[in-house]
Order: sequence, then structure tokens, then C-alpha cells
Amino acid sequence: MKSKKHTVVIVDDHTLLSQAISELVNNMENFDVLYTCPNGQELINKLKERQVFPDIVLMDINMPIMNGIETTKFLTTNYPEIKILALSVENDNATILEMLRIGARGYLLKDIRKEILEEALNNLITTGLYHTNEVTQILVNSLSSEGNKIGLREREVEFIKLACTERTYKEIAQEMFVSPKTVDGYRDSIYEKIQAKNRIGLMLYAIKTGLFKP
Repeated sequence: MKSKKHTVVIVDDHTLLSQAISELVNNMENFDVLYTCPNGQELINKLKERQVFPDIVLMDINMPIMNGIETTKFLTTNYPEIKILALSVENDNATILEMLRIGARGYLLKDIRKEILEEALNNLITTGLYHTNEVTQILVNSLSSEGNKIGLREREVEFIKLACTERTYKEIAQEMFVSPKTVDGYRDSIYEKIQAKNRIGLMLYAIKTGLFKP
């Protein structure tokens, strides 16, 4: 029996490029494109109308009506189950950091090879995030160490370090010799303390404070 493919929506105002990316994704073993949108507002309209949510959104940054940053903020708040992967020509550090901060699970430039895009999509499904060595270096260079100033408990620090790896939460629970429910408690407590919305936000904090070194 053939396994179910994961669904992708492409949000990009360049029609030909959007069609080309759609063809690439549809030729991948594990993914199908549901539809494409020229801007964030049309995506939101379709999500509300269809009530069929993709697993992943490939998000451009510069678009008319509603750009990628505005759309990512909206999706993170209202559709947190949708994983957002930025795919843009914008390579300035500020834009990359902003997209990751507001909820994108990764950031890729449009000149990447098909193999990297496919790897990123698969990683988003299996681990919830994907970042290249270049993006990791941007994080390291841009974030200065502030130290641990918010009173994290020893076990919470241990959880943060494990969460910065590719381990699933179930695997983290096994390594810490606690239940998955306890791990969920660590995660929720840490998210509240560091004002993070997802695992990549936690990683940003860990890199910033020196708790994790890529």
C-alpha cells in the first residue's frame, strides 16, 4: 500500500517560478502541491474557505497585498500546525532572523538545488525544522551571548540542549528518564519563560545564550 504523501502550498507572486517549484515538489516521492497563491491574503482566504490545511507552506517574502512576514505571523498565531519554510531571494540577515523569530521553521534561498529543498521538506516533517549551515552561522554571528538570566531549572537546561538536536520529544523523554508528559511540561514552561513559540525559537535562544553551540 502506497504511503500518504504530505501536502505543500506555495505562496509566491512570481507565476512562472511558482509553477516551476510546484513541478519540482510534485516530482518528489513524499510530497504533493495542493495549490499555489500569489500572496498571503489569498492563502488565508483559501484556508478559511476550504478548511483543508497543508502540512507545509513554502513562503516567499516580498509579495503584494500581504507579504511573507505578515503572513507568517498570522499563520503562526492562527494555524500553528502548518509548518512554514521560507523560500526567497532575500538573503539579508535581518530578514532571515525575523522570519525565524516569528515562526518559520527554516529559511532557504531560491537558488538551492532540488535535493536541498527535498531534504528540507523531509526534515520539516520528521523533526519540525530545517536550517542550513549558512543560516546557522548567521544566527551565531548575529546573536550575542547573554547568559542564562531567567531562572531556568537544571532539568530545563538539559531539555533545551537535547531539543537542539534532531531527537523527537519521545526520544528526549527516554534519554531524560521521564514521561513524555513531563517533557511537554518542560517545553511549555521554557516557551513561556523565553517567549518562544516553537522549537526553532528555543534553538535561537539556546544559541544566543551559549547553551547550545552548533
